[in-house]
Amino acid sequence: MTIKASAVPAYAICLVAAFTVSLPQPSRARNIAPPAVPFDLRVDPAANEPFLEGHAFGTQNYICLPSGDGFKFVLFTPEATLFDPLDPGKQLTTHFFSLNPFEPGKIRATWQHSKDTSIVWGGTAIPSTDPNFVAKDAIAWLTLPMAGVQGGPMRSDNVLTATTFIQRVHTSGGVAPSEECASMNDVGTEAFVPYEADYFFYRKR
Repeated sequence: MTIKASAVPAYAICLVAAFTVSLPQPSRARNIAPPAVPFDLRVDPAANEPFLEGHAFGTQNYICLPSGDGFKFVLFTPEATLFDPLDPGKQLTTHFFSLNPFEPGKIRATWQHSKDTSIVWGGTAIPSTDPNFVAKDAIAWLTLPMAGVQGGPMRSDNVLTATTFIQRVHTSGGVAPSEECASMNDVGTEAFVPYEADYFFYRKR
């Protein structure tokens, strides 16, 4: 069968278009803007860029312990789940305290990716309660350097292993109770205080 020369371009274009549609389309990288934060919490934008953002729902968990001449509620772990702010049904990570294998015996803030199980541990936190940013009845905003990362079993993913810094911002709630921790009878009392926050994860540019 002979095809007229004038029909070839249209025929070829149809084939190319059909083939292109059948190929998996690459996902676009999300452009995440760093949040406005107090000066002390800034992450160097020339060397780092945010690559993951999650909105957390959970609790700050406290226990009443002796402190100096009195007693106070002490944080023993957060317990939260981070969700994609553009897809609230999509779970990104869990958040808790755990032993950091890169610092033997050291308990650190921990985030574990929900899909690939990669983990990042945060180092010593820089806190801020600057009233220009932080609500009066909310826990502090934080910037934490990476103190260790661990990949999951799938080497192709391991999202959190790229982390250099973590920020906790836009906090709501989570402040330790001011009551029920005043005497030896209260020691061991636990308080699970609801909170919300946004977390930003940075990587090297």
